[in-house]
Amino acid sequence: MTTGASSHQTKTIPEFFAEAPDTDSTEIWTRFWTILSDLKERVAAELEFEPHPSSAAFAEWTSGSFEGSLNTYTGPEAEWVVHSWIGNRSQGILDMNFQVWLGPHIDVPHLVIVFGTIPQIFHYSDLTPRRELATEVDYMKRYYDSVNADFLDFRGDDRFTWSVSHGTYMRSIISPVGHSYTAERSDDVVETLQDRVEDRFTTWLDWVRAAEPVPEP
Repeated sequence: MTTGASSHQTKTIPEFFAEAPDTDSTEIWTRFWTILSDLKERVAAELEFEPHPSSAAFAEWTSGSFEGSLNTYTGPEAEWVVHSWIGNRSQGILDMNFQVWLGPHIDVPHLVIVFGTIPQIFHYSDLTPRRELATEVDYMKRYYDSVNADFLDFRGDDRFTWSVSHGTYMRSIISPVGHSYTAERSDDVVETLQDRVEDRFTTWLDWVRAAEPVPEP
């Protein structure tokens, strides 16, 4: 058993903040929130869903030193859509999410995209499978082999360090092409993440558009 400080891949959020506390993230929040908001609007133009009443009171909220926005949606083509953020922009802790959980008639992986600051940049995105990939090999090849080269290219970018979740549940659900990274706060990192997310999103949206409806029975 090893002791002492965690490696960069396995540090906890408190460890990151102990190294660089109270780092203003307002500008980064603006850039990342704009990206996620644009994706939400583009999905809304493709899939039918409407605001879910459970989040109506939380479109803008504050509690002590924290604030955020929780916007949830549901409909016949998307069972659950989340567009949200929570954090403290002046102290540098942020969690921003955009997730689309598709309806049962669309047999395409779900989409999850997360940006954050801890106060380093954090990024997570995944194409959450709808089937068991170990046994549904054709499904795995169709959706995951097709983006494997992009995954490996991103994993080989030395500006980004793999971030290991401390939760076994999170580690159990990440797909073979899931991204989970920390990186230094810089314009080129933000621009790279924007490009990566755009590539993943457009690929996913093309899958949704081309999906053959699952028979109702």
